[in-house]
Amino acid sequence: MSKKIIEITDEGNAFLEKVNELSGQVVTLCDQCGTCSGSCPMAEEMDITPSQINRMVQLGQVEVLDLDAIWLCASCFTCTVRCPRGLDPSKICESLRQMTLRKAIDYMDIRDLSEKEMRRLPQIAIVSAFRKFTG
Repeated sequence: MSKKIIEITDEGNAFLEKVNELSGQVVTLCDQCGTCSGSCPMAEEMDITPSQINRMVQLGQVEVLDLDAIWLCASCFTCTVRCPRGLDPSKICESLRQMTLRKAIDYMDIRDLSEKEMRRLPQIAIVSAFRKFTG
């Protein structure tokens, strides 16, 4: 039986380093024990488990940013408390959310909304649409 060798691209290495920087974690310390996934109260709702998120980041797989799992992390810190390696997977998920938000992809442009839509939309949606103009 042959073993498959996985090479990480320069883009993948840069992605891993950015996650390490934003999260303050060293993602490569994760040894895939699965404690975070077994502890996570949201794991059943996620498309991939917390340990799989960590593995994708370790391998430099930028497509992890497109998954719903990073948005479902409740930041309850159960994974953090139980991690035998001292990692904080919730900080890793937060860094992935930040990377996605920093892309500044506009799903809704407030300037394109009609007056009728402005009245109908929940106020929180309108406030969120204006947030990209602040900061």
